Amino acid sequence: MSQEDADEGRYDAPPLPPALILAVVGLLCGFATIALVWLSERSCERFRDTTNCGALGLPLLVLIVAVTMVLGGLALSRLSMPSPRLVAFLGVAFMLAVVLAFLTGYLDSPWILAVVPVLTLITFLLANLVARLLERADA
Repeated sequence: MSQEDADEGRYDAPPLPPALILAVVGLLCGFATIALVWLSERSCERFRDTTNCGALGLPLLVLIVAVTMVLGGLALSRLSMPSPRLVAFLGVAFMLAVVLAFLTGYLDSPWILAVVPVLTLITFLLANLVARLLERADA
């Protein structure tokens, strides 16, 4: 395989600013979280005739969080961001902590559809800052 064949599927474009990459991936992870929660509620409604998943609620929430972290980590690694899995883990964990601490009573409100993705965008930026501080502390 020649160098030309290897470069054929590659696009040379100016690199995106890291803050933009983090913001977009954070926003997408927020929307993914909302979509997965909505799908789990619809599934419980279909099979149990209620949106309350009962004993399956916590395992479904853990699965949703894990899937969102993996998707965020994959997206960040594909976009060549440093510490992609750590940033995705911290970004989703920070978002979950804020939602559980302050927004639990408002999860049925329609505005939560906008708040969670924007919150995840912010927490991904914060997670990147924490990851860079941890890297400096290691050096």
